[in-house]
Amino acid sequence: MQGVLLAPEAPPLVLEPSDEAPAQARRYLIGRFRELGHADDFVGRLVVTELVTNAYKHVGVGHIVVRIFPDVREPLTVIEVWDESSAHPVIQCASDEAEGGRGLVLIEQLVHDWGVRPLNEEGKITWARCAR
Repeated sequence: MQGVLLAPEAPPLVLEPSDEAPAQARRYLIGRFRELGHADDFVGRLVVTELVTNAYKHVGVGHIVVRIFPDVREPLTVIEVWDESSAHPVIQCASDEAEGGRGLVLIEQLVHDWGVRPLNEEGKITWARCAR
């Protein structure tokens, strides 16, 4: 019987909602993806940037918490972003002239799957699973 080597659980990244949060989340993701043996972090950087940006722009108060860990059932990596809002992100049909509103459309096309999990205590976790 062969054992499975799991990457150690890393502490989550706790962010203040600010313009700096997406860049800090990208740096955290780059390090975690390296620890998890990812050869490419491009999709992960896009995903974490969008989720953290949505959290600080649409919530704007409280902390944002980012966790990145391997899915133990499938060869996927999970990116989770927790914020204090109970409002779920919505995929928008942006017009050609719109300056925003396309991030979740991109995420939907780039990841294995994604969703939102409401929390009993407060807030929600928006998550995405990316190929390794």
